[in-house]
Amino acid sequence: SVLSRYENQITILSDYLEEFPETDEPVWILGRQHHLNADKSKLLLDVSARLWFTYRRKFAPIGGTGPSSDAGWGCMLRCGQMMLAQALICRHLGRDWQWEKHKKQPEEYHRILRCFLDRKDCCYSIHQMAQMGVGEGKSIGEWFGPNTVAQVLKKLALFDEWNSLAVYVSMDNTVVIEDIKKMCWCPPQSSSAAHSSAHLHRSALGRNRSAAGPCAGWKPLLLIIPLRLGINHINPVYIDAFKECFKMPQSLGALGGKPNNAYYFIGFLGNELIYLDPHTTQSFVDSEENGTVDDQSFHCQQAPHRMKIMNLDPSVALGFFCKEECDFDNWCSLVQKEILKQQSLRMFELVQKHPPHWPPFVPPTKPEVTTTGAELIESTDKLFELEEEFEILSV
Repeated sequence: SVLSRYENQITILSDYLEEFPETDEPVWILGRQHHLNADKSKLLLDVSARLWFTYRRKFAPIGGTGPSSDAGWGCMLRCGQMMLAQALICRHLGRDWQWEKHKKQPEEYHRILRCFLDRKDCCYSIHQMAQMGVGEGKSIGEWFGPNTVAQVLKKLALFDEWNSLAVYVSMDNTVVIEDIKKMCWCPPQSSSAAHSSAHLHRSALGRNRSAAGPCAGWKPLLLIIPLRLGINHINPVYIDAFKECFKMPQSLGALGGKPNNAYYFIGFLGNELIYLDPHTTQSFVDSEENGTVDDQSFHCQQAPHRMKIMNLDPSVALGFFCKEECDFDNWCSLVQKEILKQQSLRMFELVQKHPPHWPPFVPPTKPEVTTTGAELIESTDKLFELEEEFEILSV
């Protein structure tokens, strides 16, 4: 009954959004510095280029009989989608890629968008995230916290052959360099294994045409660090270190907000955080026959929202993307220099070796689950077996 009340809810952004003030202070957006007095338009272009995911309505019911809108409960899932989408933009198009209205975009851009459409066969759809959340103890339609959405993304990424991300979610406020390198480095595959990977991917999400190829070398890293920066309110001792994270070139921003009210934080100005707000309900959008997506509703074309850092709920998750090993090494150096320089109350720890009192680190593997995503992969495995048999018979 609670979900039905939200079914036809449409939340509209207010007509008036406060413009950025006149100031000499720099604005930081995901590792890029902007100066308002010099060129405010570049800042707004940078913000509008981020993929913006909001509540949607009128999509196919989740699980066949579940909700057909995520209004009122899916805001943290949408924020998780935004953080992951930014990682994929950096992976395929680069951090400096810009979006312009009505401008033709590369195929990789539309392919990224298709990963997030509200369909059960899209690998990072609201359907897949909600159903994978059941394994994390969350009923469909229940609100997620930052750590839960991070765990769901880690599991779903295992099914994503094209992007081939290594997703590391830190435990106990500790990032372990040894574990990350073990997870990201994968040996060259044999030709038969590479053949298997390509076939599986072609079968899995058929709209995504060729596979990225066999994994050899460093897998691009999505690093998510869930944190608790205080008890009931954010502890002011963490503010400077928190802001430093948005300056790093590897920054994917942060997930957080207020209780049951999630935002995707992409930067800051002074002691105000800049964020994209998922609390607008839009209609479901599907891809066209040629694979392109009408993307107007996936970019926020207004000045972004701001909130005082001290109003932030202390439960957050930081995100970083390291395409190459040198990016990760650089991130480690920046953390040592800017985050860990404070001896008291560190935001998180960065250690070289796996703590001996922890269970052994085992890189994650594809989970055995009963979501539509697992059913999809299972069916493609069977299809691949049939293809292999057909090829053997043909020979």
